[in-house]
Amino acid sequence: MERLQKVIANAGITSRRKAEELILKGKVMVNGEVVKKLGTKVLPTDEIVVDGVMIEAESKEYYLFNKPRGVITSTKDDKNRKTVMDFFDNDKRLYPVGRLDYDTTGALIITNDGDFANRMMHPSYKIDRSYIAKVEGLIDGKSINKIKSGVKIDNTIIYPSRVKLKKKDLAKKTSVVEITVHEGKNHEIKKIFEAVGFPVIKLKRESFGNLNVKNLKSGEYRKITSKELKQLYKLTKKTIN
Repeated sequence: MERLQKVIANAGITSRRKAEELILKGKVMVNGEVVKKLGTKVLPTDEIVVDGVMIEAESKEYYLFNKPRGVITSTKDDKNRKTVMDFFDNDKRLYPVGRLDYDTTGALIITNDGDFANRMMHPSYKIDRSYIAKVEGLIDGKSINKIKSGVKIDNTIIYPSRVKLKKKDLAKKTSVVEITVHEGKNHEIKKIFEAVGFPVIKLKRESFGNLNVKNLKSGEYRKITSKELKQLYKLTKKTIN
């Protein structure tokens, strides 16, 4: 027997966290009865309906996507804006792992494996996310060191594992900085640079864990290999066959 929210997530309906919300809202039925208790365990033979849709086990898929600027990181948008899922022609119930801002580009994982998505997003696993940020102003060593020593964002001090000045444009008064963090807070990179007085002009996530988008054009995606998948799980100290 497995926990209901895990079964829902593993079926590719949504993430485990979202599955828990659906259960609490009474959107989940097991064998014809509404279940609102988190931690309820179910059998493989149980009939599970989520928000009117019966779930079925499906093969797991994992993709690395190079998200373009001006695209919403969501499965749908009530304002009819373009979402990352518009790039995928797939009958699986795929969804993005975490999010990138509307104007942020770069590495984004797309999957239908809820357990995997939860591991990739959970801050306790501290998976590195590396960004290239173009900022206003000529950033100096003092500001770089201030970022390295920790910046308080939303009542949490963020300690980047790497901060490196890549170049300065004296004429345009801009700087390009590489920064690596292992949290996944909303707008955290923008907030870090704003905190030291250098607003972000352009932001790209170059890599997520062991994956990078160097060989992917904007809007392109590729399957994550089994070797890469094992390396990602190794980062969370979990092995897979």
